[in-house]
Amino acid sequence: MKNRVTVTIGGREYIMVAVEDEAYVRKCAALVDGELQAIQGGQLSQTDAATLVAMNIADQYFKEQEVSENLRRQVKESLEEASRLKLELSEAKREIFRLQKK
Repeated sequence: MKNRVTVTIGGREYIMVAVEDEAYVRKCAALVDGELQAIQGGQLSQTDAATLVAMNIADQYFKEQEVSENLRRQVKESLEEASRLKLELSEAKREIFRLQKK
């Protein structure tokens, strides 16, 4: 179900239609509005300020994507290491069992 949420960004009201809940839409709008207010302290047009906000958010997105990929890689390496150690443990147990039988 789509939700209609009215938000204010840069002093203007927008009606957003989204499948996400109202709180999420408001959170997104607050982020954009906050970035816009921080940039508009200068003497930029709203279009230029919006472009800079978009660039800042894209920068944040790509940096977070890189962090996420690094975490995925670390988790994969940890799982592979755990698997290798499990195999070593299993082999060590077999060796101990074999030595105890002698």
